[in-house]
Amino acid sequence: MIEESKQPEQHLSDDAWNFSFVLGGPLFQLLRRVHLSDDSFGLLRRRMVIFALIAWLPLLIFSILEGNAYNQTLRIPFLLDIETHARYLLALPLLIYAEYLVNNRIRPIVRQFSERNLVDEPSQLEGPVHSAFRLRNSIFAEFILIAIVYSLGVFVRRETALSTSTWYAIVKDGESAWTHTGLWYAYVTLPIFQFILLRWYYRIFVWGRFLWQISRVKLNLMPTHPDHVGGLGFLGNTAFAFSPILTAHGVLLSGMIANRIFYTGAKLVNFKLEIIGMILVLLVIVLSPLLVFAVQLNRTKRAGLREYGVFAQRYVRKFDQKWLRSDTDETLLGSGDIQSLADLGNSFQVIREMRLYPFTKETILQLAIATLIPLLPLVLTMFSLEQLLDQFLKTVF
Repeated sequence: MIEESKQPEQHLSDDAWNFSFVLGGPLFQLLRRVHLSDDSFGLLRRRMVIFALIAWLPLLIFSILEGNAYNQTLRIPFLLDIETHARYLLALPLLIYAEYLVNNRIRPIVRQFSERNLVDEPSQLEGPVHSAFRLRNSIFAEFILIAIVYSLGVFVRRETALSTSTWYAIVKDGESAWTHTGLWYAYVTLPIFQFILLRWYYRIFVWGRFLWQISRVKLNLMPTHPDHVGGLGFLGNTAFAFSPILTAHGVLLSGMIANRIFYTGAKLVNFKLEIIGMILVLLVIVLSPLLVFAVQLNRTKRAGLREYGVFAQRYVRKFDQKWLRSDTDETLLGSGDIQSLADLGNSFQVIREMRLYPFTKETILQLAIATLIPLLPLVLTMFSLEQLLDQFLKTVF
């Protein structure tokens, strides 16, 4: 048994055995050189703190020097800008943490395909692995992301900014102009965040392409597997690794809504479509890569229903002939035929309930909750302080 457990490892390269679609790329190499990461995304706390300080601390210093840190003449001074603090002190560290979590959760994936004998030859996994590594390590891809950040990204920020004077932009005669702190924000701080966020979208694309290539390999799926997805149930657990990314998006939306509630008089209910839309889009982004196995799962399910249907027909016919149509002297008491019939029925039911996607409704619910958690404090804005105190006193007394 020991020799059999080691067999998959002997057929997989070190790259495939330690697969990671996040552990690489020019930025990762830079982080290693400046001692903000080791070879396996260690030094996590240092990296989270440093990135947050690089993005947020210069804005605080420059806004103080410019007199906009707590300027009462501004609609939103820097210290009261909830969206900015949420973006750089919460969402950015969450995106950094997600690298560590995804790397640890996704790393065993390739070896799982081998250890579970889902492929005839483990070498069939090498092509998708090396293809994913080429995209992961692409200098050109990260260059394109930087180009997008410094073209479309700054334009989007200008167009979606609040139409009121803030620490980063002054509105005068209907025209908005960057402050000196705002220029640093627009061309240094914001691009750092946007690059890391877009880099995650690119990585999820690499992950989805990798799974698509795996799905083109003939997989040895079992229709009676108790996970109801032919043995691919372990893939559903990978979705939870992306929870910090979804929570980070929830933080971003929560900060944006909070600013509009407190400074433009908006109501939380005004953003229900944005909240629902964001949840749906994020669920599609995270779960859609797992749908590439639907074709093989559907083929396995249909083959299982056909083959087990034929087998069940032969069995129940013989059972009927033996116990109902013949004068057998055997006693039914203690016979294993009834249990075998029940087991056959259970196996057939497992095939009928087989899903075409390797995740469950619980997975969808938990990911949706991870996105919604940062929005929960905003529910308090729907009630006045008097209402909250009155409800609290009624609850306690």
